[in-house]
Amino acid sequence: MPAPDTKADLALLESTVREAGGIARGFFGGTYKRWSKAQGSPVTEADLAVDRFLKEKLRAARPDYGWLSEETDDDAARLKCETVFVVDPIDGTVAFLKNRPHFTICAAVVRNGRPVAGVVYNPISEELFAARNGEGAHCNGQSIHVSARQDLEGCRMLGDKAMLAHSAWDTPPNRPWPPMDIETRSSIAYRMALVANGSFDAMLALSAKRDWDMAAADIIVTEAGGKATTHEGAPPIYNGPDALQPSVIAAGPMLHAKLLARVAHIKLPRQ
Repeated sequence: MPAPDTKADLALLESTVREAGGIARGFFGGTYKRWSKAQGSPVTEADLAVDRFLKEKLRAARPDYGWLSEETDDDAARLKCETVFVVDPIDGTVAFLKNRPHFTICAAVVRNGRPVAGVVYNPISEELFAARNGEGAHCNGQSIHVSARQDLEGCRMLGDKAMLAHSAWDTPPNRPWPPMDIETRSSIAYRMALVANGSFDAMLALSAKRDWDMAAADIIVTEAGGKATTHEGAPPIYNGPDALQPSVIAAGPMLHAKLLARVAHIKLPRQ
């Protein structure tokens, strides 16, 4: 059974993230300031406006929870908190900049390193994916479940076409990938959510991701009957000092096992 406060936490996330979606829609397709961070990734006025709103609302409601967000300067005090909000105000800023409706607003409650409630919201399509421990996953109130797909060949995959077609897969112990229907979305969380609702069978990203890219979608995939792990098969532990995950795979249990069998041996650089 979920902890007594998990229901209230999820309701808080849902209402706050929906409200934040209105802020993002107000900027989308319009004129706003944009620039690059020190590491080269893009950021906009919208990212910061949504972040300020989420931080103000969520922390006012739960002042004892820590805070970890892509657009807030990190505070090591979060490491001493049992429970932490993990937030990405706009996941998929590149899509946002290109006026593509494939970005999301993500917010999770993480307790002792694992998400207990999470929301991923696409404010343009108005898909709100949500889950809490032990209560299944939903999109706009309707129950969702991962696909029952068991075979990689012909599966609907969210990933990088160029990476999956790279010649390095021809060299053992690697194996070439079978034909798949491959698409991508700028938002990692949206990719995971689209696996959770069965729109796609799997997603794979063999590059480092931040906690805020994954935490909210992690519990949505899990509660939808799927598995979300690193490429080595480990459940991600969130709110660590570097807030960094090496990779992410999400799929139904059978397909997830077949993906792991192909990639678990790969040694990825820490970023």
